[in-house]
Amino acid sequence: MRRHFLFWTRTPGGAVRTARPTTPMPRAAVFVLMAAVALAALLPGRALAQTRQLSTQGRLLDRIVAIVNNGVVLQSELDNRMKQVETELKAEGLSPPPESVLQKQVLHNLILEHLELQQAAQDGIRISDDTLNEALQSVAARNHIPFANLPTALAQEGINYADYRQQMRNQLTIGLLRERDVLQRIVVTPREIDQFLARAAKEPTSNEEYDVSHILIAVAPDATPAQLAAAQRLAEKVDRLAKSGRNFAKLAITYSDSSDALKGGNLGWRKGFDLPTFLTHVVPRLKAGQISNVLRTASGFHIVKLDHVRRQTHKDIVEQVHVRHILLIPNAIQDAATVRERLEKIRKEILSGKVKFSVIAASVSQDPGSASEGGNLGWQSPNAFTPRFAAAISKLKVGQISKPFQTRYGWHIAQLLGRRKFNETQEMKRLHAMEAIRASRADEDTQLWLQRLRDDAYVRILAG
Repeated sequence: MRRHFLFWTRTPGGAVRTARPTTPMPRAAVFVLMAAVALAALLPGRALAQTRQLSTQGRLLDRIVAIVNNGVVLQSELDNRMKQVETELKAEGLSPPPESVLQKQVLHNLILEHLELQQAAQDGIRISDDTLNEALQSVAARNHIPFANLPTALAQEGINYADYRQQMRNQLTIGLLRERDVLQRIVVTPREIDQFLARAAKEPTSNEEYDVSHILIAVAPDATPAQLAAAQRLAEKVDRLAKSGRNFAKLAITYSDSSDALKGGNLGWRKGFDLPTFLTHVVPRLKAGQISNVLRTASGFHIVKLDHVRRQTHKDIVEQVHVRHILLIPNAIQDAATVRERLEKIRKEILSGKVKFSVIAASVSQDPGSASEGGNLGWQSPNAFTPRFAAAISKLKVGQISKPFQTRYGWHIAQLLGRRKFNETQEMKRLHAMEAIRASRADEDTQLWLQRLRDDAYVRILAG
């Protein structure tokens, strides 16, 4: 049975505009060139003959297809990603579009990926080997194979293990960057929560989940009227094609400017209020298989299709944990290893009784929401935390302090103060409402952030 080792990040950097960069010759190439010149000087006749022979027998090993700030995208990188995407599309039952169309989309994604990784490197965002190995262990577990056998299993699928590790590290790094630069900056006001809860009480669809796909025809913030009109005409054309019966996923792969275009535009299953804000009143009114009219937002024009609907039962009794933590965030001055060592030292001081957890948390923790409370996060559902945080505290006994661990927010140590079964209160409903509002804004804000990232960068695509 064929396994599909797909990345699981939801899936989740501003660069400084620079003058056109030059690509310096690698040191090894300089040494080879100097040696060749010296040899030619000593043996001019033979060197000339060999040079003529090589000039007719030379073979292109690789080439640059795009310059991205001070980095490059290579043809080999583009080819490898093309093969990977084609394999994933076929696994989903989708036939790839024409090669020129697919190559344009893949190159667009690679450019954005390079920009995000450059920003993450500049800001000191790193994924530790422990975190990477945990992610790979999850991949192995989902494919029902021992972690030690993962390299062999990947090789059987034609996937190089070292390349796969690097791609996984890149995806985790990008996830951390987006969490910091997009999700953490979404502010939800008490009034918005009140309005959310009022709507949820009135709408019978509040417990329904939707499988949604969409196509984005992007529009730059500074687009001219002519560019805006051209984008609208294209969106209306794609909308007509979709409603005439053309395969929506293929249209998304061909035309969409969204980062999920290569997944056929699929957003996955979303609760009603987890949908992007501009869709919360559109999708519930669609029937399964129905396509919306063209929608306009700050990022561009959207065409949306509702693929499926399902109803989710709601549980009033929930498990809660009482936790406090200390958060330290790596940066260009203190890398991940330094931060981890500092937290380990703090943990030992707390365990030895030299300092109280609440006191040190108030003075050093970089979590603005809990530092002033001594790191206290209060009673929460484990689902309120990131998967990595929830997994770390699930292993703790009451009173126990974890070893340092990393999440998308940074590095933590956490202490479990208690567990309980609880009848969900209005306070918890407000917390869930806040999370839903943040999730609904994440897609649109991420798209705008990526657009700014691209606009602020130096990008040059070289002709083939």
